[in-house]
Amino acid sequence: MLNVAVVGYGWWGQHIARRMAAHPDFNLVRVVDPDAAAQARITEAGLTPAGSYADALRDDVQAVILTSPNDQHDGQIAQAVAASKHVFCEKPLSLTAAGARESVRLCQEAGLVLGIGHERRFEPAILALRGMLDRGELGTIMHSELAFSHDKLIHLPAGSWRTSKAMAPAAGMTQMGIHLTDLLISFFGKVRTVHALTASRSLGWETGDVVTVQLQFEAGMTATLQSILHTPHFIRTHVFGSDMWVEIRNATHPDTPGGKSTMERYRSIDDTQTQVFDWSDTVTANLEAFAAAIAGTAPYPYSAFELVHNIEVLEAIVRSADEDRVIHP
Repeated sequence: MLNVAVVGYGWWGQHIARRMAAHPDFNLVRVVDPDAAAQARITEAGLTPAGSYADALRDDVQAVILTSPNDQHDGQIAQAVAASKHVFCEKPLSLTAAGARESVRLCQEAGLVLGIGHERRFEPAILALRGMLDRGELGTIMHSELAFSHDKLIHLPAGSWRTSKAMAPAAGMTQMGIHLTDLLISFFGKVRTVHALTASRSLGWETGDVVTVQLQFEAGMTATLQSILHTPHFIRTHVFGSDMWVEIRNATHPDTPGGKSTMERYRSIDDTQTQVFDWSDTVTANLEAFAAAIAGTAPYPYSAFELVHNIEVLEAIVRSADEDRVIHP
């Protein structure tokens, strides 16, 4: 059993804490949040609050799960490494490429596992697509179109860090779009160019509420992605190959049990297949993979290159949107 502390008890921290508290392979020792109201909610949930992050690091904790605001990740990872704790960090790993490189370096040199909250790789339909790509079943990859949008955050209070350009730049990128760049990098490798646009349509947030991005990869294929912060839930993954295209649509968010995902494979009007996948708990699957890597029973399925390059691409997207020009990550 892995002793863990959850750091941050907001929307996603509460979700993670519920999953860990009910899991037989995790022992949720402490939950950290400096806010007095949050500490009351932690106690009401039957969990044990920690007075501070430093207190949690002194406890019998083997790993920390960071669901804290984005700008705190770099410092909290460094503190955890200094205390010899493994780290699972919610996305984004950092707001800067330099910060991501340093966090990866620190964990590698200390022999600690660094996990990342990109659970979409664990979806059954995505795993099936990954297999088809590895086997070359789509032919030459031409282009991909990805979308991840929802309206789960539209009632955030004024001044929430999630609405801030400094802490959540480029509209929906740090909320949702970064999951899409993670998938694309895992599929196709290094990004060569980025061109991004943001807009503020309805929420009035400083960071905006729409982001669209066009990417070209060093391997030659192109991709587009979109994330919208004020629209009904929508997740789509569409990869176009010279021999076949594959489209995946998800009916629910990773935090919402139930619903289906569909995968359509199309070669011609006479050669199509549709497969339906049940919802699966990909958030827990990712944490289980993190625990397995700590135990040494399986490697964690995210490379140092992928962890860092995703933040290099995020940084390029922010610059491209700000400067209205193509950026080379």
